Amino acid sequence: MSAHENIPGIDTGLLRFLTCGSVDDGKSTLIGRLLFDTKTILADTLSSIEKTSQRRGLTAVDLSLITDGLQAEREQGITIDVAYRYFTTGTRKYIIADAPGHEQYTRNMFTAASTANLAIILVDARKGVQTQTRRHSYLAHLVGIPHLVVAVNKMDLIGYDRETFEQIRADYLAFARRLGIPDVRFIPMSALNGDMVVERGTNLSWYEGPTLLQVLESTPNAHTEEPEDFRFPVQYVCRPQDSANPELHDYRGFMGRVESGEIAVGDAVTVLPSGRTSTIRAIEIGGVRQPLAIHEQSVTLLLEDDIDVSRGDMIVKSSEQPQAVREIDANVCWLSETPLSSARTYLVRHTTREVKAKVVKIDYRLDLNTLDEVDTDVLDTNDIARLTLKLAQPVFADAYGDNRATGAFILIDESTNNTVGAGMIR
Repeated sequence: MSAHENIPGIDTGLLRFLTCGSVDDGKSTLIGRLLFDTKTILADTLSSIEKTSQRRGLTAVDLSLITDGLQAEREQGITIDVAYRYFTTGTRKYIIADAPGHEQYTRNMFTAASTANLAIILVDARKGVQTQTRRHSYLAHLVGIPHLVVAVNKMDLIGYDRETFEQIRADYLAFARRLGIPDVRFIPMSALNGDMVVERGTNLSWYEGPTLLQVLESTPNAHTEEPEDFRFPVQYVCRPQDSANPELHDYRGFMGRVESGEIAVGDAVTVLPSGRTSTIRAIEIGGVRQPLAIHEQSVTLLLEDDIDVSRGDMIVKSSEQPQAVREIDANVCWLSETPLSSARTYLVRHTTREVKAKVVKIDYRLDLNTLDEVDTDVLDTNDIARLTLKLAQPVFADAYGDNRATGAFILIDESTNNTVGAGMIR
């Protein structure tokens, strides 16, 4: 389920974005500043963090407390789990994911990045580009986030020095060129004082570019930059049991989420893996008939023909069929503390379909400091590698670069049912 489906009245102006970077770069403070300066903090929330700040002996409000909700986070002054916050500027709605900076919590950042359309990579102006900066940048690029903003934060601690900012910009661009990251913007700022976050402030007059909020307001929405094929993984087959209503006796609705593309009543569709064809008889959202369904809507589809369809099947337009694959070449981030073993069998969960899989080979592990491809036969926590998986049954996949929903999968340990890896199909 999409994170925004519980928000009433959502519009096409939604932007999901992620804040990430190294430890203590000011990610939580930046989000707090965004919420504070756009006046989207509730009065009781503001009162609570003011009291907490006073108890700590601070003279100003600690805005990082807005996102650091866990007790352990507040005690240690760090972010451990991904925190989601929602706000609107009147012209657009936003979902923010605040990712932890510690290396041991990289797996938490990975899940948040999978649905973001923009990533803010924070860099401490005193420290420059760090290993975790590179790791998060590579992960953001790997999971297909199309827009990156490098926020050089804590400029107030270096006297708002332009030369330092330009040096950090040059260092990061050299790294980004090696990765092939096409769209990177740089903003100097002070999240603590609010310079170049929502307001321009008075300390960075040499910077003539947009503020962070101006960049967010102008970033394209997900699913709008290029046309996408229709993909509808079936989550549930709805057969109402109501003897008092004869109209429901033959009702068979296929429920799920439109992962990409759109579908209209009368469109010709194919059900995979059976290959049976039909046409869309009706589309329902909350029991109300609709002429059209678009990406990220949770809907019920009714077909003209009585076809056997089950959870794990996929409904696609007959003219836009994905490839059936039994071998996957993928980039994988290993999330488990138990190393990957090529001798073990794992479950691949691709959309709503689960199949058994074995690792055929590990092509290489990526060294995030040098970006070198390292030969290995084992993967440890947070390792990123390219590998090949052989599947017991086919899945219906697109390349991740073409479709982030049907190009992604997770690996599950059969014995523990833990998620141990996340992958992107090449």
